[in-house]
Amino acid sequence: MSRIDPTKLNLEEKVVQINRVAKVVQGGRRFSFSAVVVVGDGNGVVGAGLGKGGEVPEAIRKGVEDAKKHLVRIPLVGATIPHVIERDFGASRVILKPASPGTGVIAGGSVRSVVEAAGIRDLLSKSMGSTNPVNVVRATMDALGALRSADAIAADRGKTAEELLGKRRAEQARTPHEVIERPAPAFPMGGGRGR
Repeated sequence: MSRIDPTKLNLEEKVVQINRVAKVVQGGRRFSFSAVVVVGDGNGVVGAGLGKGGEVPEAIRKGVEDAKKHLVRIPLVGATIPHVIERDFGASRVILKPASPGTGVIAGGSVRSVVEAAGIRDLLSKSMGSTNPVNVVRATMDALGALRSADAIAADRGKTAEELLGKRRAEQARTPHEVIERPAPAFPMGGGRGR
């Protein structure tokens, strides 16, 4: 798989976690910082990286550089993913499921950061096992990197998507879902129960 050139993309960065670690030396503690950073163009390209440094900005900058070296392209079907996928990294397990239009991103903090940077707007997810943000982000990146479109799978088998799925389902697998515009809530700050 060819590497994606980050200079040609308009990437937005998001810091998932900043962690301060201490090394005990003679005469006190020496502090350093690690940062988990996600970058994405909001249109199917996303990357995650880990940076370490003596200061927070330095750790974030290194994290962004690392994330740009590990970009992956995700096959989107409209605003969701093509199929269910489950991946482990360390003791973290992440399950991602496609969702119907208008569902939104149902995901915890670390998974949400990655999928929103990728431009996925409808998704169901479950994160199990360890909640360590580094491992959850890595598991999510593994899952997104392993997604395949119906056309790619059919091409590997030397067939067309129509031969595998039938005409109607192949068409559904390609076409983006129409986004349903929902009216704004009458009480944006919660239900009217006298609070």
